[in-house]
Amino acid sequence: MKMLLAMDTSSASQVALDEVAARPWPVGSSVQVLSVVEPSHLWTTSEVAEQAPRLAREIVDVAVKRLRANGLEATGDVCGGDPKTVILDRAGSTSVDFIMVGSHGVSAITKFLLGNVASAVLRYAPCSVEVVRAPAQGKTGPRPMRILLATDGSDCSDQAARSIAERPWPAGTEVRVLNVVELTLPTTRALLEPPFVDAALMESLREEAMKKSQAAVASAKEILLAAGLEAGESISVLLTGPKALILDEANQRPAASRGWSPHRHG
Repeated sequence: MKMLLAMDTSSASQVALDEVAARPWPVGSSVQVLSVVEPSHLWTTSEVAEQAPRLAREIVDVAVKRLRANGLEATGDVCGGDPKTVILDRAGSTSVDFIMVGSHGVSAITKFLLGNVASAVLRYAPCSVEVVRAPAQGKTGPRPMRILLATDGSDCSDQAARSIAERPWPAGTEVRVLNVVELTLPTTRALLEPPFVDAALMESLREEAMKKSQAAVASAKEILLAAGLEAGESISVLLTGPKALILDEANQRPAASRGWSPHRHG
């Protein structure tokens, strides 16, 4: 597996490095460690502008040394430019399978003014992405993870399941497969309110929706179980929006790796 680990001077990047170093990657996996230094005119002082490339090189060199010590092929590079653009261009030009980046948890105003590197990479990368968050307080080192996979039975959802199945996870990792049941009334009935909606029609729609949900969950579980992962399931009936239900499920059973919330799959 070819990976790109994007790093800066933040503690979030160190968390991402810890995660890469801890996982049991397939033999022959390689990691490009990349740090991007923004143009010097964006810095407030010339001293900071001079130090930035040096600090970036130190971080990259330390990361490469650590990853090699863990048996991974690792190379490092420091580039100048806009971090989002450079990371996305590098991922595309080197055909990596996977990008890992730390989550900075920036404020809304910072996102507005500066943009969020992790968010941009997650949205536009040509491959799967994991945005790594710091573990809960007191939890360090390799540990079983809890993953929440939201599926709708589509080809994209099955691809997300395959992406999870192909990736190495610590022993004891569990995947919970979630599907949200949506009831869609025919267009001609959509504006009608009970009791004017035919009860038999509603029951038929419920049965059809449940069958689709069960099939979606079964398809994802089949992929995960074949890879040796522990997989549970959850089917929720839509009372609020699907997004709210997925987030609620994740909060009730804290997922170490969400969404591929932290993940998007290309």
